[in-house]
Amino acid sequence: MMKWMAAAFVATGMLASTACADEVDNAVLVLQHEWAQANYKTADDKKEAVFKALVDKAAALDAKYPDRAEPKIWEAIIRAGYAGAMGGVSSMFNAMPQMKQGRDLLLAAEKIDPHALHGSVYTTLGSFYYMVPGGFIGFGDDDKAMEYLNKAIAMAPNDMDANYFMGDYWMEHKKYKKAIPYLEKVIALPAVTDRPVYSAGRKAEAVEKLKKAKK
Repeated sequence: MMKWMAAAFVATGMLASTACADEVDNAVLVLQHEWAQANYKTADDKKEAVFKALVDKAAALDAKYPDRAEPKIWEAIIRAGYAGAMGGVSSMFNAMPQMKQGRDLLLAAEKIDPHALHGSVYTTLGSFYYMVPGGFIGFGDDDKAMEYLNKAIAMAPNDMDANYFMGDYWMEHKKYKKAIPYLEKVIALPAVTDRPVYSAGRKAEAVEKLKKAKK
């Protein structure tokens, strides 16, 4: 009897864990879709408000599941989108706290599960470190950017974002020949399952950068 009860408790725990995982995965997929709509389908003058609302939604999901890496990763990505959408003279001062908070979320996610979402922790950290200014303004660091981007490519060589941001890194440093194979790979990769808007948008960005790289 005791063995049966123990087995029942284990089975119940496994079902609860699976249900929780499904709930988090589904909620993250919703964030991914909403981010894609905000990033690729929203007018520039409306993006800041849309991203602000999305930040609040992502933060709530992270607060609900603090031991999961995926909500932290997507809160960081959305905060970066919010920072990028900010306008006006003071945008740099308003945006930088969002980027710093995003970086801290990613570092926390790395401790939980560095393999989550095909190594998106490393892809996103890499992009943060080369996009953000260094010095007194921000935490930008090209060496750290390359370290993280290399980890991302090693972990997920066929990931669309890992290749895109490696290509973009080389574009930013005017190393166009180095950028070309990564951008070409983004264009050649199949669309990401269940993320058509993102896939089309990312591929379109890669096409435009590849044109510049080949000039």
